[in-house]
Amino acid sequence: ALRPLADELLAELDALPSPRHEPTALPEIIAACPGWPAATPATVEQDRVYGAWLGRAAGCVLGKPVEKIPREGIRAIAEATGNWPIRGWFTAKGLPQEIAERWPWNRRSAVNSLAENLDGTPEDDDLNFPMLALALLERHGPDFTTDDVAQAWLDELPAGRVFTAERIAYRNLLLGIEPPRTATYHNPFREWIGAQIRTDLYGWVNPGDPATAAAMAHRDARLSQTANGVYGAMFAAAMCATALVADSVDEVLRAGRAVLPEGSRMADAVDEAVASARAERDLDRVLDGLHERHAGLHWVHSVNNAALVAAALAHGDGDFTRSVSAAVAGGWDTDSDGATVGSITGALGGAPAIPEAWTAPLRDRMSSSLTGFDGVRISDLAARTAALRP
Repeated sequence: ALRPLADELLAELDALPSPRHEPTALPEIIAACPGWPAATPATVEQDRVYGAWLGRAAGCVLGKPVEKIPREGIRAIAEATGNWPIRGWFTAKGLPQEIAERWPWNRRSAVNSLAENLDGTPEDDDLNFPMLALALLERHGPDFTTDDVAQAWLDELPAGRVFTAERIAYRNLLLGIEPPRTATYHNPFREWIGAQIRTDLYGWVNPGDPATAAAMAHRDARLSQTANGVYGAMFAAAMCATALVADSVDEVLRAGRAVLPEGSRMADAVDEAVASARAERDLDRVLDGLHERHAGLHWVHSVNNAALVAAALAHGDGDFTRSVSAAVAGGWDTDSDGATVGSITGALGGAPAIPEAWTAPLRDRMSSSLTGFDGVRISDLAARTAALRP
């Protein structure tokens, strides 16, 4: 009986205009970006590509057991186990029962992402998507289309391993709805973080070329997202492209900011986050400000999470542990933000700059629910990525 009402409400949501001029079409986005980056392809050392994959895996796994736990819970767990500020994997050893009961681990993740049970990189949607992008480019090349992305989802991606906007888009595909309407038809999650978690690889295959990386990310993101949901994907891809060849976090942040339309909510949020992290070295105060400014947004919205990624990068200033820990301590989409920050910081310093304590338990191995990827070596993923570079 409630389904007709739900359809009416979703139709109303579909028709709501953006509160600002926030275009989704790529030509309009580029027109709204006065500093749109020039294409400057560059060569890159292989250990930086490997560092990007390793960093993404480590950052993701760090955030997995505390996903959906708010900031205060994450801090309580870390402090009770002698891990605050966060500098290593979360653990249940020594965790008082009252804290464990008040802040229960993410049920799906705690079995394979705590210090005492981590043995190889566990499966995660934040890691499935870059592997799927790798397969997509191997199959179709750099001129892939949004329809190619849709077909790859249907061919390779289990429906049970997509969420929010992606699940709606997947359902829309099964209903016969074609992209880009898959992103807007009855999809109230179209500006959430889903596309931002799946576009790192487009940066890794375009080192020094954030413009091309962002354009690839746009073609992927428009399957399930609009406006700020698309901008988050472009932001991540542009930063990943630059991180492979940059010497500083500032260069990376500038590249990401250059593909965000002026006056958009994401552009303003990223500017505020970076300014705050540069002016205030106390992470708690930086995070307090982020949570105050974005109190009305869902914990997996694209705008607040992009701001947290930017703040964590600025705060960490290239240090891997400091950066991923800041992203996870923020308490929003902990595994996704940890993965993005880990990817960028790992690419900046290369694999040797990531402490062994983060890489050794991953065993250079990744689990996946994608066909042909379960148990793949992370070093092999890096080699396959490098082979796709122009």
